Order: sequence, then C-alpha cells, then structure tokens
Amino acid sequence: MADKMEFNEEMATEYDKGVRRTLPTYDSMFRLVQTYLRAHTAQQAHVLVVGAGGGNELALLGPTNPEWSFTAVDPAPPMLDIARNKAAAVKMESRVEYIEGTVEKVSAESLYDAATCMLVLHFIADIQEKLRQLKAICQRLKPGAPFVMATMYGNPDDPAFDELVALWKAYWLDSTSLTQQEMDEMETTVRALSFIPEEEIVRLLSEAGFGKIAKFFTTNMFGGWICQAK
Repeated sequence: MADKMEFNEEMATEYDKGVRRTLPTYDSMFRLVQTYLRAHTAQQAHVLVVGAGGGNELALLGPTNPEWSFTAVDPAPPMLDIARNKAAAVKMESRVEYIEGTVEKVSAESLYDAATCMLVLHFIADIQEKLRQLKAICQRLKPGAPFVMATMYGNPDDPAFDELVALWKAYWLDSTSLTQQEMDEMETTVRALSFIPEEEIVRLLSEAGFGKIAKFFTTNMFGGWICQAK
C-alpha cells in the first residue's frame, strides 16, 4: 500500500485508544456493519478484514457471530499484534488467519463471503492506489458478497469542511485534557491525510467492481458505504 502512514507500537496503541474519540459514533457504526453483513451472508461466513490492525472488527464482530471465520490483513506488525491480543481475549484465535501486508497478499483462489475496510482509505494518498486496493478486495469476493467501507472524506477546499474540522477539534478539547496547541498539531496531521469528496468515493467503488452502493453512515468527517461485489 503506497503512501501509507507508518504505525509503530506507540502509534498503534494510541490509535486504538483514540478511535472512539475521533469517531464518537464508532460502536453504533459497527452495529450497522454487523446487521448488513448478517443480512447478506449465510450463518457460516468467511470474512475478509482489510486494515484489521487494532482488532476492533474482530472484537466487535467475532463474539456475536461464532460461526464466522476471519482473515485479518494489515501491513503494520504492531497493529496486527494488538489484533491478536484482542482475538485471544475473546477466545476466537482459532477463527482468525493473520496476513501481514496489503490485500494483494491474500490468495484469490478461495473467494470470501464478505469484506470490510474500515478507516483505511484516507491513509492512501494516491487515487489510483485507492482504486487498486478496492479492485483487489472485489476480486477476492464471491459474486453478490457484501462489502462495507468507512473512511474520512470531504473536500478540503469547501468552507463546510473547515467547520467540520473545527467541530472535531472542539470535541477533543471538550472530552480530553489536550491543549489548544496539541489540537492544532493534530489538525495539521489530519489535514495531511487524503480526503476526497463523496462522489469520488462512489466512483471508485463502482469502477472497482461494486454495485448497489449506498451511504449508510455519516458523522462529521467520517462516512460509511455499503455495496456488493458484482
């Protein structure tokens, strides 16, 4: 995965701690993710989790779906270590295969029943690389298999985007002990991520081979899309 943010052990731990502050409706989003996947798969399903480092998908979807198995893919070893620990904590180690790397390292011989790619796309700077990764996911899914993706999105040149960033900063200041200076530094980091407008995300999903594309979730600068492999 080109132009990705590198996660060391400290960053992996901080990411795991901060994701629910960054996205206040994180757990509600995953309840919808689970419902969508259940509605479009059999009781026994093999789920491809792209960007699985941190293990939140495994921890949130695994215990409530005991007949699902997972292939967890992530290029960052410290993030995969956290995922392994979370899987062990809920006693589902035997249902998870871990692959260090991008989705292209996943064999395309056995197609998956479903896939997720949660909060990954904004770390990929190049548009064509985003498309390549989405195509690789689609190529590893059975026809009609559900795919759920969430990402930060928006048009940085739109004044409305600045208002959303300001709200995001205010929420952190309101719910943590971080200073204004620290939040200004976080803003610089966030603005360096790859934001693209909603219509561009829909175009990429369609070009990658997905249909029945629908936006199911939005909170501030975050959006989620459901679709199915054609």
